[in-house]
Amino acid sequence: MSTVATFGPAAIAPSTASPSNLPTSHKVLALGIMCIGFFIAYLDIQIVAASIKEIGGGLSASQDEVSWVQTSYLIAEIIVIPLSGWLSRVMSTRWLFTASAAGFTLASLLCAHAWDIQSMIVFRALQGFLGGSMIPMVFTSALTFFQGKQRVLAASLVGALASLAPTFGPVVGGWITDNWSWHWLFYINIAPGLLVTLLVPVLVNIDRPNLGLLKGADYLGIVLMALFLGCLEYVLEEGPRWDWFGDETIRYCAWISALTGAGFIIRSLSYSQPLVDLRALRIRNFALGSWFSFVTGLGIFSTVYLTPLFLGRIRGFDAWQIGTALLSAGVFQIFAVAVYSTVANRIDLRWLMMFGLACFAVAMWLLASVTHDWGWRELLIPQAFRGFAQQFCVAPVVTLTLGSLPPERLKSASGLFNLMRNLGGAIGIAACGTILNDRSNLHFQHIADHLSVVNSNVTELLNSTNAGYAQAWGDPVHAQAAALKNLWVLAFREAQVQAFADAYLAIAACFFLAVFMVPLMRKVSPPQAPSAEAH
Repeated sequence: MSTVATFGPAAIAPSTASPSNLPTSHKVLALGIMCIGFFIAYLDIQIVAASIKEIGGGLSASQDEVSWVQTSYLIAEIIVIPLSGWLSRVMSTRWLFTASAAGFTLASLLCAHAWDIQSMIVFRALQGFLGGSMIPMVFTSALTFFQGKQRVLAASLVGALASLAPTFGPVVGGWITDNWSWHWLFYINIAPGLLVTLLVPVLVNIDRPNLGLLKGADYLGIVLMALFLGCLEYVLEEGPRWDWFGDETIRYCAWISALTGAGFIIRSLSYSQPLVDLRALRIRNFALGSWFSFVTGLGIFSTVYLTPLFLGRIRGFDAWQIGTALLSAGVFQIFAVAVYSTVANRIDLRWLMMFGLACFAVAMWLLASVTHDWGWRELLIPQAFRGFAQQFCVAPVVTLTLGSLPPERLKSASGLFNLMRNLGGAIGIAACGTILNDRSNLHFQHIADHLSVVNSNVTELLNSTNAGYAQAWGDPVHAQAAALKNLWVLAFREAQVQAFADAYLAIAACFFLAVFMVPLMRKVSPPQAPSAEAH
């Protein structure tokens, strides 16, 4: 295998050393540069979440149209993640990562200069496709570069970034939009994108391209997978807004997703060179690890969706206030990285993961007691549990799931593993949106049943509100109508708060279930470092 053993001009010369035998400083720098691309790709999933209104205003787009700024990115990303394993074998990790980083940087520049909503949607889809291809390669590269105790620490770093980026996305996005403009949400990618594009070819050379894989590749499987995941992501993103199967387009997309999904599974299990290694699910740790990846994705992305929505809808916070209220989770996760790095090589990773899942469940249970006047102070303890838990949820499952796989299966398996996390996030957000819609109406009906003249508290509230309006306006008729409207607003607000509590409880239930499944995983030892010939 050809690789890089030194820095400077001589660094481009090939070597026969295994990537795991390179100097530690070289490996750390190489992985660190790749992690920059990984982080900005993950950050851009949520960085626009707090700035959707400003982007819509700048591009003269309706609320339905501007939602595609995020949806198009997610659809493209979820399609390319499982495809990246095959692409990296064809092009090599070095050149696929370089091309992806360069393309992502160019797509970011195009997003900043979008002239209407249609061009923005196209550029965001391109950005998501190119950014998504970088994500699995960082996981596989970390496990290729490092062995033994170093591998656990590398997985800790990658896991931390994977869960930090969605948390910091709304914070960074809100601050940028409030202080500069929404265009800078994309301009900030240019400098790190160029850095990655220039340094990855010099520092990363862990495998060789194999253009022969283009012949006999499963192109039908690629089409089936793209239709399956693309339509599924559309259904999950748009379903809560359009009453699910009450909408004709969603019904058609659901049918297409179901049929092509079944075809993709059959094709992958029967074809000699499948696009995605579904057979890896026969390995107990990989199957369970994919499930835990799904659950953690569901929890992280759903919480990042729910909490800003609560603060904006119930408290009326602006983007910056929402970001600062969520910042505590990131602070506690950074602290958790140091703690995890200290104990990861001393304690069975299964028990660390169980601890993380339990802490996340406790955080959701605490959030379920939410009331309409919660702000950053009330959120501090639940956010502390969530931030601390994320590191212990993500990092151990990376090592336990991917760390014992042989090198020849690692790339395809990593794509599937990462797909499960993003799919969990998509399903979690869709489920939470449905819970908010349905449970808000149900709770409002229950509250309304108790709002009658026989209820002395209601009568007293209406009389005092009515008197206040009548004194201010001098019009009893309009004052009475205003008092009734005020009562309706209060009732609906409380119904929404209870719906948020239901959503948090549903997430907590998923994590409590996951806690009891952890002992089913086997304790694994990382495989021996592959020889140079193995690459």
